[in-house]
Amino acid sequence: MKSDISDILRRVLDGERLDVEDGVRLFESDDVHAIGAAANEVRRKISGNRTYYVVNRHINYTDICRNRCTFCAYSRSEGEPGAYAMSVDEVLRRAEEYYDKMRYTELHIVGGLHPTLPFSYYTDMLSTLKSRFPEVHIQAFTAVEIAHLSEISGLSIDDVLTKLKDAGLGSLPGGGAEVFSPRVRGIVCPEKMSGRKWLDTMQKAHKLGIKTNSTMLYGHVETHRERAEHMIALRDLQDETGGFMTFIPLRYHPGNTKLGEIAAPMSAQDHLKLYSISRLMIDNIPHIKVFWIMLGLKLAQVALSYGADDIDGTVVEEKITHRAGATTPQAMTVAKLRAMIEETGTIPVERDTIYNEVTRNEAGLPAIS
Repeated sequence: MKSDISDILRRVLDGERLDVEDGVRLFESDDVHAIGAAANEVRRKISGNRTYYVVNRHINYTDICRNRCTFCAYSRSEGEPGAYAMSVDEVLRRAEEYYDKMRYTELHIVGGLHPTLPFSYYTDMLSTLKSRFPEVHIQAFTAVEIAHLSEISGLSIDDVLTKLKDAGLGSLPGGGAEVFSPRVRGIVCPEKMSGRKWLDTMQKAHKLGIKTNSTMLYGHVETHRERAEHMIALRDLQDETGGFMTFIPLRYHPGNTKLGEIAAPMSAQDHLKLYSISRLMIDNIPHIKVFWIMLGLKLAQVALSYGADDIDGTVVEEKITHRAGATTPQAMTVAKLRAMIEETGTIPVERDTIYNEVTRNEAGLPAIS
């Protein structure tokens, strides 16, 4: 759709905030390169020529989930073929598998809403991992999982977060946000917590000094307006708390899901435009992350010139997106990550979870600066 968006781009580059109507106009425009150029300018004002990555290890501790969202190919019910739940000892073994070789600085742990695991399982997991890896940051449990733990334990969200923090929790990932629109959630995740409750849970985490990521699952039934409204809601909470570290657009993968391919396929330009609009709309969350596993390696590289300044990390093992048909690798070496970044003309910078820069000695041991 041809439309003049020069006034929007001029205003955003002058430091003026965009509103929902501006976002809709940007999404409806086909001037992807102009939007991308503006987003890249904003990106460079924030991060210069740096692109961040993290040496991390993902662990998905269970695929058993009571919600069974229609967009999800990962979840199983108890007793269903393929269903699993790791013991705390097994989670520890997974964490130990590559540690001596990689010396990762982050453990990223998420799973389903298991109906029978007790709250003590989660605190024991954290304390066991923290005892074994005291120098590793543990980013674990989405806001949806936090609400689930509140329900099964009978504790308030604040008390759950406090107990998890005391056990070793460092920060929360951004999953479970999907799209905040009640209409969208009624289709893609009707059993999941509301968008408002997701925001309230993140607000409580931020107030307790727990930093978090933020996300949006896109490319299914959401409208341009609902995307823009989602971004503004995140921006509003960031104004209040300052607790979001990064925004991560998550590409919907329809394979093996109940929701299926109900939306028109998105072109590469559509994906890049979404990243750029994210950078222009969400002016107060410092980083825009492209999760290479979901977007693909080549497109992830291009997104680094369209507003994104972070390419995530080594990951090691990823189950959720691959069950939905992802064809990307499940792991990436540091050398490959750095080479990918360098090919984009930007400078690779290793970070820890909360964006401190990491340097390594000749033995590969990390030091936080």
